[in-house]
Amino acid sequence: MHICFITHEYPKSGFPHGGLGSFVKTIGEALVTKGIRVSVVGMNYTSCYEETTASGVSVYRLKRSTVKGLSWWLNFKAVTAKINEIHKLHPIDIVETAELGLAFLPKIKEIKYVIRLHGGHHFFAEAENRGVNWWKGFQERRSFAKADAFIAVSKYVKTHTEKYLSYRNKPLGYIFNPINTDLFHPIAVPTVPFQIVFAGTVCEKKGVRQLLQAFPLVKEQFPAATLDIYGRDWLFPDGSSYRQMLMEKELPKLGDFATSVHFHGAIAFESLPSKYAQANVCVFPSHMETLGLVAPEAMAMGKPVIFTDRGPGPEIITDTVTGLLCNPLDSQDIAEKILWVFEHEALASEMGEKASREISSRFAVDAVLNKNIDFFKSLIGKKI
Repeated sequence: MHICFITHEYPKSGFPHGGLGSFVKTIGEALVTKGIRVSVVGMNYTSCYEETTASGVSVYRLKRSTVKGLSWWLNFKAVTAKINEIHKLHPIDIVETAELGLAFLPKIKEIKYVIRLHGGHHFFAEAENRGVNWWKGFQERRSFAKADAFIAVSKYVKTHTEKYLSYRNKPLGYIFNPINTDLFHPIAVPTVPFQIVFAGTVCEKKGVRQLLQAFPLVKEQFPAATLDIYGRDWLFPDGSSYRQMLMEKELPKLGDFATSVHFHGAIAFESLPSKYAQANVCVFPSHMETLGLVAPEAMAMGKPVIFTDRGPGPEIITDTVTGLLCNPLDSQDIAEKILWVFEHEALASEMGEKASREISSRFAVDAVLNKNIDFFKSLIGKKI
């Protein structure tokens, strides 16, 4: 079997990437261990073509077009050409991409095309209570019409996407994203007392601003508390920095407490476990997620985790049993959950241990991998 993933976010040293890139890397490398050929095609982070093989995964990073007004079309053409080239050398069985990925991709009749619902334009338009952009909406509808099958990474993303887009009675699987438990597992290192750790894109929908607003409420009761924020910056449409906005508008409101807040920027995926390991509590007050990898990753390490009570939050965490759920728009509620962890050390530790066991059974690569392989086999009718 040969599976080709289309993504522009496949991790590359020295460049930030999102959860989609992490997912493809984790599942791609796992598929290779099962004897499955895996290719990844996407635009490069730099203005050149690169072809590499990493942990058995063939990665094709294409030269990104800079032609104003036509770059989107030329990039799609480049992806199409590369898929055709790969298919002639090593016939592809499955092409998988995210919601918009098939919009202008011509189909090859021998290949089954799968959309994995990571959270598309319609999904986040609804979640963030904003209008649907006609151009992105058109692309997504066109892409969905071409798909032969779909995979939802949570029940929530499946339900809320189908409010706007039809699955056309095509096969649909419900499969969590896998967690690399070789990386994310309990590590015996000293915990930094009262350290709060956030990881993820530094943007409004990840709840970073509300977390900053909650911090003084925690600091007043625990003066030694610190807040460490890891993740890439997000840019407004005019190119200005969201992180810079926080530093200019939100940090001054913290007064002297601002010196206990540290923005570390993006770090290597492999470095995340060490940051979680030393945290007293990991907090991810997202306004919306399709699934969210950071929460289950930190949970797999046995850390007390505070996650959003919105969207798929309750699918991941059983509140007060395997973690805590918070209202991501209520800084007071976020603060109260952090304070609970600081005030109930033994109970929080027990909660983290339960979380680690549950995540290992529900999100472990092998368990999730087999579900993916079975789904792919059902589409192509091939034995591996």
